[in-house]
Amino acid sequence: MGLDAVLISSDELREELADKQIHLLDVRWALGDPNGPQHYLDGHIPGAVFVDLETELAAAPSPARGRHPLPDPGTFEKCARSWGLSAGDPVVVYDATGGTAAARAWWLLRWAGVDNVRILDGGLPAWITAGGEIATGAEADPVGGDLVVRPGGLPVIDADAAAKWPGVLLDARAGERYRGEVEPIDPRPGHIPGAISAPTAENLDDTGHFRCADELRARFAGFGGGPVAVYCGSGVTAAHQIAALAVAGIDAALYPGSYSQWSNDPKRSVATGE
Repeated sequence: MGLDAVLISSDELREELADKQIHLLDVRWALGDPNGPQHYLDGHIPGAVFVDLETELAAAPSPARGRHPLPDPGTFEKCARSWGLSAGDPVVVYDATGGTAAARAWWLLRWAGVDNVRILDGGLPAWITAGGEIATGAEADPVGGDLVVRPGGLPVIDADAAAKWPGVLLDARAGERYRGEVEPIDPRPGHIPGAISAPTAENLDDTGHFRCADELRARFAGFGGGPVAVYCGSGVTAAHQIAALAVAGIDAALYPGSYSQWSNDPKRSVATGE
């Protein structure tokens, strides 16, 4: 996929916005912070549409499917059209947390067959630092689009596949959750047996930008070879890991149910420690 296909810098975005229409999606979301809509109203990139991760980028949570199941394709299509998206339209997604939420929108759109979608590297903080304009309040509703969602653009696996994954299964959660030292959300601490700890936060540098392709390639090479799959708590930050892998030139599958589904199934064993 490559760096250019995944990320766009603030300077590049400003240049492209001067020449063409780009759909901007503001995906301000963080675990434990329900105030994304207000953050958007307080300041966003002009023309951006707020996207609610909980209701538009996920189906309703359940123990059987996890906290953020993939949305029904038809429902997701309606949401994407309400953001103004049509076939072939360029899309840029952003947040204020290093892309950890925006990557969910990036992944879903790629999965849905949208090729021209990128993550704003560094998000809103980088945009502001680069001198980008900020708008406040609500934007006019976008003209509805006609995007047709075609699932399958990116690979997914289920719990059975995760249990017997033949290559590298990466756990994108923080290390202490992987080891089972703490578990603030899910019913059983630990990780999927055989998974390797690879925290999403380590995809970013100290400024909240993605590490360069060479650094990411070196990082992921250290985990071994074979096909790669990724999970996290609920399939959100795992999408960020898949974006980082794509920057490094590595394809990876997502386990959407992730640990929130796995740990709720008493038939699934869990491991703790390193």
